[in-house]
Amino acid sequence: MIDKKTIAKNIPNAIKTVKVKGLGKKESGKVRDWYSKGSFRILIATDRISAFDKVLGLIPFRGAVLNMLSQFWFEKTRDIIPNHMIGVVDPNIMLISEAKALPVEVVVRGYITGVTSTSLWKRYSEGERVIYGIKFPDGLKRHQKLKSPVITPTTRGTGAGGHDEPITKEEIIRQKLIPAAIWRQVEKVAYALFDRGTKIASSAGFILADTKYEFGLDRKGRLILIDEIHTPDSSRFWLKESYYQKMKKGEDPENYDKEYMRLWFVKEGYAGRGKAPQMPESLIVKISQRYIEVYEKLTAEKFEIDTTKPQLTRILESLSKLI
Repeated sequence: MIDKKTIAKNIPNAIKTVKVKGLGKKESGKVRDWYSKGSFRILIATDRISAFDKVLGLIPFRGAVLNMLSQFWFEKTRDIIPNHMIGVVDPNIMLISEAKALPVEVVVRGYITGVTSTSLWKRYSEGERVIYGIKFPDGLKRHQKLKSPVITPTTRGTGAGGHDEPITKEEIIRQKLIPAAIWRQVEKVAYALFDRGTKIASSAGFILADTKYEFGLDRKGRLILIDEIHTPDSSRFWLKESYYQKMKKGEDPENYDKEYMRLWFVKEGYAGRGKAPQMPESLIVKISQRYIEVYEKLTAEKFEIDTTKPQLTRILESLSKLI
């Protein structure tokens, strides 16, 4: 794994955005930039990291981890549902087919946890018992495993400042956001993906506590998987071997995802409002290490990337071949 010194050395070189001439208009989401070219899109995973619906800093190598890990999972789940990946041309660059994104994101949860306004535990701890249209019993404990996974949809926040808002299955159908037949397919596929992810994560020593999926319709109107899948950005990964010990002590599971960062911000008094505190170098390095470790454990492959030159230089060289 890349050592602490290398990560720290690359903090100034973390990828904030990627601008290149000859590819047309650049567009951006919270953590990705992209260029459209004919029937496909050039998707660039930057090192921007977000939480509470805001970009909060840059984590070296985070973009490459997300891109390469999504490639791994897209290949592992093609038998469940087609996806938008055409191929990967650089650790940070994926070529994808154009699709019309569904206006709802699908979060599958196997455990009751979380600190954000859309999380189950946050709302349950505040006294709610019917959440996302699902009834939960009294007496649940934080981080407890649910009897069976549940789907908790949110509206799809778009752009750098988009916000995800909770919504129920009934509201999705009533508001005609997604046709009922398509939504039934989405639910079936989401549970199958979560089951596949749970099994692979478990064999790697992790608990997949919850995860987000995004779906779209291809040019023929067929449902496909888009965005990313089972990454530390879109999922909660807990270290399996320490989970039960931590639960007995009333402690948080050892996490290898964005929750590690979220908890730091919450302890600093920030939860999405006001001015965000700046992450110290030590935190940035630890987050980067966790992302890389998740990649290596899930894929059973070493995370390899050229560190002899700035990441942006390599990315621009790769993009120049697509002009």
